[in-house]
Amino acid sequence: MFRTLVSLTPLLPLIVFFSLSLGVSAQLVGGERGTVVTSPAESTGMLSPGTPSSFLLSGKVRVDDGTPLTDSAVIQSNCKGRIRTEGFTDSRGNFSFEISSLSGNANADNDAASEFSEIGRRRDPLAAASAQMQLSPDLLNSWSDCELQAVLPGFSSQAVDMARHLPSSGFTDVGTIALHRLVQVQGFTISATSARAPTKAKKEYDKGLELEKKEKWDAALASFRKAVELYPEYAVAWYEMGRVQAHEGDSVAARQSFHRSLSADSKFVSPYQELAQLAMRDKQWQEVADDTDALLKLNPINFPQEWFLNAAGNFYLQHLDVAEKSARRGLEVDGQHRIPKLEYLLGIILARKHEYSEALEHLRNYLRLAPHAADIQIAQKQADEIERLWSKTTLSK
Repeated sequence: MFRTLVSLTPLLPLIVFFSLSLGVSAQLVGGERGTVVTSPAESTGMLSPGTPSSFLLSGKVRVDDGTPLTDSAVIQSNCKGRIRTEGFTDSRGNFSFEISSLSGNANADNDAASEFSEIGRRRDPLAAASAQMQLSPDLLNSWSDCELQAVLPGFSSQAVDMARHLPSSGFTDVGTIALHRLVQVQGFTISATSARAPTKAKKEYDKGLELEKKEKWDAALASFRKAVELYPEYAVAWYEMGRVQAHEGDSVAARQSFHRSLSADSKFVSPYQELAQLAMRDKQWQEVADDTDALLKLNPINFPQEWFLNAAGNFYLQHLDVAEKSARRGLEVDGQHRIPKLEYLLGIILARKHEYSEALEHLRNYLRLAPHAADIQIAQKQADEIERLWSKTTLSK
């Protein structure tokens, strides 16, 4: 009875989570690559820019060695250790969004999806600049002890002191946030080959991004194809072509494009993410394990979701020791608990190994971190059964 519960029941919620993770992964790195991400806050009825309880903030993110950004960086605030996502950059590293009182999102840090919930929506900075209204002292005080930073896998960020940039009216520009490459990381979500792309190839790539944003898939594919014809080493163009092909259901062509991207730049990790997701969709667990292995060798510190997928792939392959190791490594790098399913999966792995006490601890962590998850009732039943077995084992000693 228990063996069936622990080994079979988890499969359904895990597969459901895998399908959801396709969208989650995209949002984690900033949504559609090279596009301005529209904030979910646009539907929350927030105050208009220039009002005394909000202001518009803009700036730009640049890599200190001059490598152009080909991926959206996450913009976060850090207020006395409380970290919150505020917005994302566009494909050129620029950002602009509305922010308001820090008290409006008090529960965000406890929400597993807080990494993907922006408090501010993107607006035209000129609209706020023209408002010329005095801001609330409470608003300014709430941001006086905050720093702004950019998050991009493989890089550390300069911290910008918000106290030096608080506006007197409705708009402020914080200038440039510099990113520095981490010495211990070899893989990145931006490609060094982009800097060498000819002008015509860049124009076709940018055109493809715009068409992709408008969901004109055939036209976008044609532009990306022209870009790689003009510059065969254009890793990000191959990658985008693969994403469009995957969206259109041509997984064979998509895989070929992702591998061409990796051939052009072996340290560009984003194609590995897409290949793992294609393999996951097809339940090719060895491929899931292999693709995430390759990514994590290049960058073991910035991808907790890939540690989760690696653990899950090995779980399905019955490589429980490897799965346990990957799940534990994922928890180590997931300091903000963005992937609470790591707790769930590690609990199931340990239960399969009859380590009921620690399994129960991790299942309870999952129930605490994700109380509104779609599979919460299944997880609760599993926790109850594990607790029963643990009690029975303890009494029999």
